[in-house]
Amino acid sequence: MQLLIMGPPGAGKGTQAAKLATRYGIPQISTGEMFRLAVSAGTELGKQAKACMESGKLVPDEVTVGIVRERLSGVDCAKGFILDGFPRTVAQAESLKLILADLGKQLSSVLNVNVPMEELIERAIGRRICKGCGATYHIKFNAPKVEGICDACGCDLYQRADDTAETLGKRLRVYEASTRPLIEYYKAVGIYNEIDGRQPIEKVTLEIISILENRGA
Repeated sequence: MQLLIMGPPGAGKGTQAAKLATRYGIPQISTGEMFRLAVSAGTELGKQAKACMESGKLVPDEVTVGIVRERLSGVDCAKGFILDGFPRTVAQAESLKLILADLGKQLSSVLNVNVPMEELIERAIGRRICKGCGATYHIKFNAPKVEGICDACGCDLYQRADDTAETLGKRLRVYEASTRPLIEYYKAVGIYNEIDGRQPIEKVTLEIISILENRGA
């Protein structure tokens, strides 16, 4: 089972990827995780990525693709994996296809957890985080028992500086512009599935499992 999970910021794709990883016993692989492993292992590609990140530059596609190849060749990926955050462009999708072909594999399914922009903004601006333990709340959907106070440790809650309608709106427009071609690419391949991320978390999970198991992903 080789999966790609997509979704705009705040849609909950990371939560769903973690649930699927536990259910199927396969690793959830994010771009950040791949970079951290390559850097800590001291591979040549890891050294190149580290140099880029430390200088504030974007890691070039050829380095990213090389790191992806190294990671997907790992023993823990033998039964499958869940990619979270890669590919982000059609060019990267083509590179991934070649990597998987070399490994004798192909993507089983692409899952897009979709939530309308208006709801994503509402989720973000209502989010509150505990200064002490890091617990997350929402003033509408998951409010603390006492306003502004964490239920778990009693510390103050705060709103992240980038949890504003303006900031998130910009991020979402960039995401939409960059991923639309990728969505069309996977629709053409015939493995694209869109999930309504407005549903409760458990219902989203059940819908994804139904898609995977009914289609033999």
